[in-house]
Amino acid sequence: MADGDPAEWQELTELTRDNAFVVERVRLVGKDVAIEGRWALPELARLSAEDQVFVAAFLRSHGSIKEMEQVFGVSYPTVKARLNRIADKLEFVDMAPKPSRAEVLDRLRRGELSADEAVKALEALK
Repeated sequence: MADGDPAEWQELTELTRDNAFVVERVRLVGKDVAIEGRWALPELARLSAEDQVFVAAFLRSHGSIKEMEQVFGVSYPTVKARLNRIADKLEFVDMAPKPSRAEVLDRLRRGELSADEAVKALEALK
């Protein structure tokens, strides 16, 4: 695959069509470095090519369902149903997960939290 060619990404999506796969080798562009391991693709990359195009169009339209109706020539309920179907495939990722009990206590030991702040943080974990 070339470096970031959308047509090649679409070809890869078609080749793997709904089959689970992992990435085992990553080469840094312009460097003589390759990293090997096992990484799952992000959920957006696991969507079908058609759903990826739909999500990209939705973002480009700034979330305008009216514009999506015009671009795809479909009704409001059809756009909403497709967005709901795609959303059901994506797991919500909490970008600010609650700290563990051990993390709160470590922060208290390091003086990053007052005793009152630590108590509140621990109570929030219940």
